[in-house]
Amino acid sequence: MKNRITEIKWGIIFTVFMLLWMTMEKLLGFHGERIKQHMIITNFIAIPAILIYVLALLDKRKRDLNGKMTYVQGLISGIIISLVVALFTPLTQYLISTVISPDYFSNIIEYTVENEIMTEAAAKEYFNLKSYIIQSTIGAPIMGIITTAIVALFVRKK
Repeated sequence: MKNRITEIKWGIIFTVFMLLWMTMEKLLGFHGERIKQHMIITNFIAIPAILIYVLALLDKRKRDLNGKMTYVQGLISGIIISLVVALFTPLTQYLISTVISPDYFSNIIEYTVENEIMTEAAAKEYFNLKSYIIQSTIGAPIMGIITTAIVALFVRKK
């Protein structure tokens, strides 16, 4: 466990970042009056998310691996970070949905129904806390592992 402190630290950093990003989206109106742009704006989270993984693996290489890292070491480290993030994901999603942006689901349901993107029943089935917890708990490790597989190629060093 001691040799995995770096991964735990970066998993927590990533989790805090997610909460801050969602707070920013909410404060800028993308969960309310500007919800139409939400689907576009929320994708920009990929840029700092990738940067966090780069910084995490560079930190792991420097701090724990004497400046050297194989692809496999980077991949394993990133997978562990992704699993830490996944462990926190249900709590993170709960906080986002109940504390940071409690009106998001009703706003997005209203938007999708008014714009005939979904029926009301389909929107209510998709946009709710349980659905988002499931989606994010599955999606977080998948996206983390994909990101890690790419980032590890660039941070490996013999």
